[in-house]
Amino acid sequence: MKRLACGCLLPLFSALLQGQAGAETPDPSGQRAASSPQYEAASRRFRNMDNPQAKASASGWAIWSRFLMQKKEGTVPVDPIPVRMLDRATLDALDNQSSHIIRLGHSSHMLKLGGQWWLIDPVFGPRASPFSWAGPKRFHPPPLPLEAVPPIEGLILSHDHYDHLDVPTIEALKDRVRQYYVPLGVGRRLREWGIPADRIHEFDWWETREVGPVTLTAAPSQHFSGRTLWDRDSTLWASWSVRSGGQHIFYSGDSGYFQGFKEIGARLPPIDIALMENGAYDNYWPSVHMQPDETVQAFRDLGARTLYLVHNSTFDLAFHTWRDPLERVAALAQAQGIDLATPEIGEVLTVGQPRQNRRWWEGLR
Repeated sequence: MKRLACGCLLPLFSALLQGQAGAETPDPSGQRAASSPQYEAASRRFRNMDNPQAKASASGWAIWSRFLMQKKEGTVPVDPIPVRMLDRATLDALDNQSSHIIRLGHSSHMLKLGGQWWLIDPVFGPRASPFSWAGPKRFHPPPLPLEAVPPIEGLILSHDHYDHLDVPTIEALKDRVRQYYVPLGVGRRLREWGIPADRIHEFDWWETREVGPVTLTAAPSQHFSGRTLWDRDSTLWASWSVRSGGQHIFYSGDSGYFQGFKEIGARLPPIDIALMENGAYDNYWPSVHMQPDETVQAFRDLGARTLYLVHNSTFDLAFHTWRDPLERVAALAQAQGIDLATPEIGEVLTVGQPRQNRRWWEGLR
């Protein structure tokens, strides 16, 4: 991928394009990062697994020019996205012996595991952007006000892009989060924002940690990182395995399709439900986000029981219509007999319990 010379628009396009540029990068996280198999000392960057089948992206200039010049159609909903608003009484009433997944929007989720609360990639802010006045704006409010978020046992981050790591959210929650679990290098960002170092736990791929009744494993993904012109790939990216109460939740994070999904399926215990990226894809950047058919194939590679779609319906980050990810995977799942979960924003899914899936987007413009 070619590097870009123009720096004046880069912070905004970092939010939109997930960091298509790069330059000199800082040492990401000291000795632990430097000793990682994913870290390349010569470039001082993390890297993906070797993948000869990875498709080449368009040049950064081509991508920028397209965002500037091409008119988008249907990428933002006209009708309101349905949101099931939540309150603390509803959350407290959820069975403490079960595992619950609550969709907050995009890739943000809250989990109740053995009576304790966890967050995955929480973004409560109005924009996925370094700016409060520009960048992709939310289609819908969060189903739970930020001030109503209960005490959080653990906060899991997949990588440092703006639509997954939101500074206002981190700052607002820092007195309510007990521990943070992040890929290598991301801890430095949290420390810069005032999170105490002893509450941050950095993971390389395949590292596992027991946290009370929860077992966490960071697994590979095929993506990249960075929040500015100067820090491309200075932090690691990851998918996550979360096991609790005999149930297994997998979260893909952001990823292009790669052979790593088969390895994850082979190395980890059987997966009950896989939260799989499905959105913000494009032929201009085919190796870092999956097309709908690739999402389905990755799910099959994992050998999971239920496919749960994430990374859509909240921000305008690409050129496909906002409904396209949901419609295409729903059609593929029906044709292939896949158990599909497309919960509404704010819907509670209890792992292992029967539910009737609804195509809530149908009929919306």
